[in-house]
Amino acid sequence: MTINAPAQQGGSRLSDTQREAVDHLLAATERRLHDFLSAEAVIWARISPRARAPIDAIAALVQACGKRLRPAFCIAGYLAGEGGPEGYDGVVSAVVALEVLHACALIHDDVMDQSDQRRGEPTAHVRFRDEHRERGWQGEAERYGENVAILAGDLALVYSDRIMAEAPATVRDIWCELRAELIIGQYMDVLAAAEFSADPQLARWTAVAKSGHYTIHRPLAVGARLAGRPDLAAPFQEYGVTVGEAFQLRDDLIDAFGESEVTGKPAGLDFERHKMTLLLGLAMERDTRVRYLFLDDEHGPEQLRRALVESQVRTDIEDHIGHLVQKGCGALAEAALDDAWREQLGAMAHMVAFRDR
Repeated sequence: MTINAPAQQGGSRLSDTQREAVDHLLAATERRLHDFLSAEAVIWARISPRARAPIDAIAALVQACGKRLRPAFCIAGYLAGEGGPEGYDGVVSAVVALEVLHACALIHDDVMDQSDQRRGEPTAHVRFRDEHRERGWQGEAERYGENVAILAGDLALVYSDRIMAEAPATVRDIWCELRAELIIGQYMDVLAAAEFSADPQLARWTAVAKSGHYTIHRPLAVGARLAGRPDLAAPFQEYGVTVGEAFQLRDDLIDAFGESEVTGKPAGLDFERHKMTLLLGLAMERDTRVRYLFLDDEHGPEQLRRALVESQVRTDIEDHIGHLVQKGCGALAEAALDDAWREQLGAMAHMVAFRDR
């Protein structure tokens, strides 16, 4: 999904001028991503052609068919806040930084989850592992693949900070908070899986921190701050947190019930890794059998899936997602927004909450 997707009812009401601004910023984002990573690859290839491998790994992920959610919401925050062309350069820098940071998160997440596939392609650590095997190098191929992928993710983090430094300093505090939330949230995710614990409240905080804030709320806040609209901070926060929770619940449902051919990544990984997801947290509050199956190592992912369906928890979660979207969109009702942007943000909320990949 990108910001130029149609609204869910009757098409978007954005004017031609508003649509052109969106298209311009999206196109500028793609150019900047390509130009930045291409230039870095050339610079480091001067030392050795092999030195560009981590950059190529970042570029492969960035240029794959991603949803560009963070750029979409950041651009929406800026334009909904009536930001003008004079601030476009700063917006593009912020948007590109968000997308490169996302590459860092995905590369590291795939290593931690031992995921073999991302966006229909082998993950970074798998590609590096396979290269090691094919070339007959010394050492353990698995360890090599993971080590190089971690370095590629670290490099993406460095790049994202460098790029964000080109945006106005007024958004620096949001940027720092976003990165800290992402990393601490990821740590809590790993910790919960290691403890094999059932803690629904912690699962919700983790999901909101590493997904809701990072995907929707903070990008919107960056856009509004760049537009000079502090009055939008509160409504964008309520919208971003609630719609972000809906987004994460949909992500959990896709992992549990989605098909790899559609999603571009393996299905059921969260269950197999005993990850305390937001979906499982809410399910445990509704059905004690789900808690029992999760904590009993003898039961596999299929039993958990069956319990979610048979107990109507899956249906309840779908209803809860709808409620969250309604609540999030309601937070914008009294905000000082153009009606077209209010409707567009509503359409974007529906698209992230009811997607299939």
